[in-house]
Amino acid sequence: MSSILPKSALVQYRNCRLLRDHQLVWDDLWVRDGVIEDPRRLFWEERVMSHAQVDCKGCIISPGFIDVQINGGFGVDFSSRTDNVVTSINLVGREILAHGVTAFCPTIISSGPDVYQKISTECSTLYNRSDTSGATVLGLHLEGPFISKEKRGAHPTDIIRTFDKDGFEDVLQMYTSLDNVAIVTLAPELPHSDEVIKELTRRGVKVSVGHSMANLEESEQAVECGASFITHLFNAMLPFHHRDPGIVGLLASDKIPAGRTVYYGIISDGVHTNPSAVRIAYKTHPQGAVLVTDAVAPMGLAVGTYTFGGTIQVEVTKDGKAYVIGTSTLAGSVATMDRCVRIFRSSARCSTESALEAATLHPARMLGIEKERGTLGYGSQADFVMLDDELNVLATYLAGSKVYDKTSGLSNPSGKSVDREATKRSWQGGVVNACT
Repeated sequence: MSSILPKSALVQYRNCRLLRDHQLVWDDLWVRDGVIEDPRRLFWEERVMSHAQVDCKGCIISPGFIDVQINGGFGVDFSSRTDNVVTSINLVGREILAHGVTAFCPTIISSGPDVYQKISTECSTLYNRSDTSGATVLGLHLEGPFISKEKRGAHPTDIIRTFDKDGFEDVLQMYTSLDNVAIVTLAPELPHSDEVIKELTRRGVKVSVGHSMANLEESEQAVECGASFITHLFNAMLPFHHRDPGIVGLLASDKIPAGRTVYYGIISDGVHTNPSAVRIAYKTHPQGAVLVTDAVAPMGLAVGTYTFGGTIQVEVTKDGKAYVIGTSTLAGSVATMDRCVRIFRSSARCSTESALEAATLHPARMLGIEKERGTLGYGSQADFVMLDDELNVLATYLAGSKVYDKTSGLSNPSGKSVDREATKRSWQGGVVNACT
């Protein structure tokens, strides 16, 4: 009903359970002009009634999911599809709405300066857009190339770099611009990393530690300098050891500056992280959990062989795993965010509220945007998702407009449906051509 009303209409969503203040409460959600309204002000100050009511039939309403590490999906690899950057990001941003994601950080793995410049420049028009054509782009996540070769994972070896004596100048020469960058992942044990972390933080870029051989002391020093996030905890870092727990030890460190929170991305896809490890992390530091998909191009496509990062060949198996061909190295995930939320709730043995906040409130706090996104607070953006008790997505809303419904699928402003079969057929020799 709300999707055909003018944006200025006041819509009341009733008979629903809202995720508010860390709990699910039976209450109504009031939306107008793409913003969540305070009913007390509507009743007592404006003295207005709703223009329409929506019966939610007892479903859960959560803030829209936020994915801060997604390399692509549905046939698109953000790092290699530089021939049509905007179309590629738009396609993924559109498709992930069906999985409850309303905002994301397109993630670029270790690449050359020309790739960073082209992607950053061409997709600048997409950042924090106000339309409902797809999930909002919150800025790029640059994962590399200043990482450890020993813990490179699926990143191409020849592109990995260290910081020279110029430190931050090396960063500027590599990325060319930080204007549209939200997160940078780097290895904190690299020489001159302290000054780089400080300068990135000063410029408003969130620094994440990962793909690293760092010990605990080096990790704590990075946090002292401003780092606030851990890239895919447990993966591409030293394993936990009782004498030196490495980056993992940040979850229980007593040297985190007062008032600071270290958040950690966790790939809860049933592949990257054992349920016991998920449970240990959550029980140790529940407020820091941030669910990420780390999804790669084959997410949403069939079993097969694909190209990742322009050069890395990836094989997707029947059991939902993506490996670098000829190795046992995982090359990202093919799980969607709603699946990660369901698996996390089961693995962590946490409440529904906690599982949802790991995909909403926590990533918003990590990025410093919790006043606008990640909550159903009054005055925040009306990006939300309707879920059943099994946490299956029933409907997704952007700025108060329904953009996905489980029954009818994605609503498409262009009037053109997305042909997933054509996308699958467009793979030629393992290289995707999804956006022609």
